[in-house]
Amino acid sequence: MSNPNTTWADHAADRSPSVRRSRARSVQQAQVIMRAAHRLVREKGSAFTTQELARESGVALQTIYRHFPSKDHILLALVEEIIAEQATRMRTAAQELPDPVTRLRHYIARTLDALRDGGDRTGPRFITAEHWRLHQLFPDEMARIAKPYDDLVAQELAEAVAQGLLRPRDPAHDAWFAMKLVTSVYHHYAFATAHEPVEEVAQRLWAFCLAAFGGPSESEEVEQG
Repeated sequence: MSNPNTTWADHAADRSPSVRRSRARSVQQAQVIMRAAHRLVREKGSAFTTQELARESGVALQTIYRHFPSKDHILLALVEEIIAEQATRMRTAAQELPDPVTRLRHYIARTLDALRDGGDRTGPRFITAEHWRLHQLFPDEMARIAKPYDDLVAQELAEAVAQGLLRPRDPAHDAWFAMKLVTSVYHHYAFATAHEPVEEVAQRLWAFCLAAFGGPSESEEVEQG
C-alpha cells in the first residue's frame, strides 16, 4: 500500500533513474559515515570530532554535513541504530521462549548483559552519557528511538494479560514505567561499581517488575512448578 503522505512529485522522482541513482548513492554515503562513527565510538566514545569522522570515513566534511546537520545528529543516529539492533537481537533470541512471561523476563533481565564483569563498557557508557543530553535536545526523537524496545515489553505484557498470566493495574502505563526503571538501572551500572554480580541485579530487577505486573513471587512460582 502506498504511503498516503507521498506526493505526486515523490512518485515522479522515484521513476527517474538519475534520482534513484542519487538516492542510492546518498544512502550508501550515509552508511559509510555511520560505520566510521561506530568505529570511533568504540575507540573513544563521543569524544571524536567531525574532522576525525571525515578522515575515518573517507567522506568529505561538507558531504557529512549534507547528511547530518550537526555532530549531535550523528550521535542521535548512532543511538537509534544501537537500540534498534539490540531490540532486533533480543526479539530474535526470544522467539523460541515458551510464553509471554518468560519473554518479558528475557527482555528485562537480559538488558543488563552488556554490564557483566569483564565486558567492554564503552558502548553502555556512550549510550548512558548521551541519552539524557540528547533527550534535552531531541525529546520527541529520543522517545521514538526507544519505542522498538519499549514495544517488545508492552506487547508481551499485553499477551500475558490476555492469557491470564499477569494482572497489572494498567498494562500500557506499567510497561512504560518498567522500561524507565530498566533504563535507570542500566545507566547507573554503566558507570557505578556493582557490589554484587550483575546477574543478581538483573534477578532483583525482574522480581520487582514481576510484582508490579501482578505476577507470582519467585517462591510462589517454585511452589506452582
